[in-house]
Amino acid sequence: MTQDINDFVTPSCDLLALGEPTHQEPAFGWVRNELFARLVERGFRSIALETDRVAALAVNDYVQGGAGDLDTVMNEGFSHDVGAPAPNRRLITWMRAHNEHRPPKERLAFHGFDTPGENYSTPSPRGYLEHARAYLELDVDISGLTGADERWSRAEAVMDPAMSPGATAEAEKLRLIADDMLTSLWTRAPELIAATSPERWLRARTHLVAGIGLLRYHHQSATQPADPSPRVTALLAARDALMAQNLLDIRNIEAERGATLVFSHNLHLQRCLSSWRLDDVVADWWGAGTIVAPLLGGRYRFVAGSLGRSAAIGLQDPDPDTYEGQLQGRIPTWGLAAATTLSPARTRTDTTPRQGYFPLDRAMLDGADAILHVADGSAAACP
Repeated sequence: MTQDINDFVTPSCDLLALGEPTHQEPAFGWVRNELFARLVERGFRSIALETDRVAALAVNDYVQGGAGDLDTVMNEGFSHDVGAPAPNRRLITWMRAHNEHRPPKERLAFHGFDTPGENYSTPSPRGYLEHARAYLELDVDISGLTGADERWSRAEAVMDPAMSPGATAEAEKLRLIADDMLTSLWTRAPELIAATSPERWLRARTHLVAGIGLLRYHHQSATQPADPSPRVTALLAARDALMAQNLLDIRNIEAERGATLVFSHNLHLQRCLSSWRLDDVVADWWGAGTIVAPLLGGRYRFVAGSLGRSAAIGLQDPDPDTYEGQLQGRIPTWGLAAATTLSPARTRTDTTPRQGYFPLDRAMLDGADAILHVADGSAAACP
């Protein structure tokens, strides 16, 4: 057992995926902050969290020294309630202070790599497409085709194919317009960048790609069967495919500056098939990690998150014959261990859906380079 992340970062690694087994235990955020600070000393220059990539642009502006206040950034720069946890607020504060007085190439960058929506509620593509249209100075009526934002964002639009606008004639026209705008963005890139800046061009592309992703997601919502299991499976797979594209794009942006730490749920980062069960709904899909890992090869490393007990979610000590139980006996607060050091064991079964905890299993461990085990969430948390 060790607390030195450098023991598990190979020289070729430029995307280190740090997973958490539940979003509800804040100790993983505190440990992540400590590990990221150490990785920065090693040469890492960016971090990517499971939050909306477009909204995160405002967060990056702030950590780069831009105007604004922390409260606004935490409220408006994050999706999926990611701005609320104290560890994330501490992370952003630390990054801004770290960047002060440093030249741009040495500053730390913040990224989101998620889509703008939740699995059951996804926004209208209007604002994202209008940003790109304004940048390109095109005379195209986007809002006339999208209509009211609420018709896209309501839960029924995602869960009921009959209520989704994703396959309407207007949506199909929007997809063609968006595709034409993306072509124009690339064909006019030299003149656009010269007239604005590389940063503004990239920001327009990020908005446009997000808008296209939303159109694709809503199209899935409109065309998948009403049967919950295949429907949820298709939507989860579509979201992770977009997350994988974002991760690859972030690495392309950061390639010359340094490596990236990505922090997310294990389900999005693991190298094996992701599975989710709730009542009669069964979903199995390929997560972002399964897509990115074979494309990056040795440049991708995955550290699986594991939890012993947690007062925050009401999780008791694991049985000793489980994978978590083995780690619990070796790690007093938190620590890192090679996945190969665990003996065959059974999968933990004392969890509930409300806890959002996905236990370690053999398939996840076979694809993990290391395990981050938090023995006691309260003991591992920072003040």
